[in-house]
Amino acid sequence: METPTPQAKQRTRAVIYCRISQDRTGAGLGVDRQRIDCEALAERNGWDVVEVYVDNDVSAYSGKPRKDYQRMLSDLEAGTATVVIVWHTDRLHRSPTELEKYIDLCEKRGVSTHTVQAGQLDLATPSGRMTARILGAVARQESEHKGHRVARARMQKAMAGEWAGGIRPFGWGVPTGETKTTVDKKTGEEIQVPVLDMSKLVPEEAAALEVGHEMLLSGKSLRGWIQWLADKGFRTTRGNPITSTEGRDMLLRPRNAGIAVYKGEEVGTGLWEKAVSVEAHRAVVAVLKDPNRRTSPGATPKWFGSLIYRCGLGDCKETMRVTKAGGAMHPAYRCVTSHGGGRRADKLDEYVMDLIIERLSRPDASDLLAPGPADLDVAGLQKESEEIRRRLTDLAGMFGAGQISMVQFTEGSDVARAQLEGVNQQLARAATRDPLVPLVGAADVRKTWEGMDLEQQRSVLRALLEVTVRPARPGRMPDGGYFDYQAIETTWKRNRTGQ
Repeated sequence: METPTPQAKQRTRAVIYCRISQDRTGAGLGVDRQRIDCEALAERNGWDVVEVYVDNDVSAYSGKPRKDYQRMLSDLEAGTATVVIVWHTDRLHRSPTELEKYIDLCEKRGVSTHTVQAGQLDLATPSGRMTARILGAVARQESEHKGHRVARARMQKAMAGEWAGGIRPFGWGVPTGETKTTVDKKTGEEIQVPVLDMSKLVPEEAAALEVGHEMLLSGKSLRGWIQWLADKGFRTTRGNPITSTEGRDMLLRPRNAGIAVYKGEEVGTGLWEKAVSVEAHRAVVAVLKDPNRRTSPGATPKWFGSLIYRCGLGDCKETMRVTKAGGAMHPAYRCVTSHGGGRRADKLDEYVMDLIIERLSRPDASDLLAPGPADLDVAGLQKESEEIRRRLTDLAGMFGAGQISMVQFTEGSDVARAQLEGVNQQLARAATRDPLVPLVGAADVRKTWEGMDLEQQRSVLRALLEVTVRPARPGRMPDGGYFDYQAIETTWKRNRTGQ
């Protein structure tokens, strides 16, 4: 009788899960080194590794989707393996809810979990599940505690006017000549990067910010600055083209004027070089946040009064634009709603321009200039602004200490913010450049006007004159032409004696 040959021992199928995040618990190990340690554990135990799952730069605590983790769960559900190997349990979970789902799956499919650092977790037993839950709770507490420390450190840095980290802001970050070690988000590998002095201005980028402020404060558009940046080859600090949205955000940053901010609130003066004055910053913010400012996308206007002139048909108050419709021989201004007839564009623009040039050629044209910095106590306004901000901080402290009620805190804050808005508007006036300045007092106003670009001319129109186009009279006019000048209603915005 033959002795039966013993069957070969069945090998255990295992999978490896690796993860690294900004919270690099586990000695900051990259995913490759985690994998090497896990593969060594599998080899010591004689397990066959059938799959390796990697989530790089994804925190288990943040709640962000982990694609490979979800794929691993699906594979375990399908019976791919009976062993999961990780470097430490905190690589798997930091959410109690997520842990419970993992325990249920492991119990149902007979899956055991082994770690390089914490040994085996037998989730099929009450003691194993208890250990997993305790480790998960400890890991979660560590994450919450670290999150609190990070938030507190950032707040302290902001209050002290220091750089709190993040993406390099356009305008700052001069290499110091030193390097530091960091982890590449894509590969998890340690790399050397230059250390930047975030208190120092990058000269060419700082100059670009100055140009942006000057353009907006002289009546030019944000779109014009974005095109200027593109023409000069400027890009974001990540190397991407600068869009209108990104350019707007760049100009709205309090950092430009050396103002420190924490969670959207100004908290003091920053310890970095400022690119522009506080007055210029306030003025640009006022321009960009003006509710009457047209920000809808579209082609750059090519006509003097496009989207500035107003339709005067009935109760319509919409603006007008130039089109060539209905077989017309000449381009004409028509209401954006497309109702009513059109008015010949070149004749209308010529008439309005002549009105402006004639008015600015008078001896009293200087009366039309808006008040400038000499008319304002900038230092006094700055002091008043700081006092209001301190009052807001004090109110918050009193509310936190229970010294005042929510109603008192809200009412006091509302009053202070309203006062601060008024001060900011006055500071904005100190830096805003009147578009009329190049024309007032010019030896030849018409020649100066003709030397201005269309955008500057349109800024003068917006500042000086309101034009409403009423329905024209039919037929030939008394002057022998067909253009009804009496249907063009004009109102000077800056009322002065002699107009």
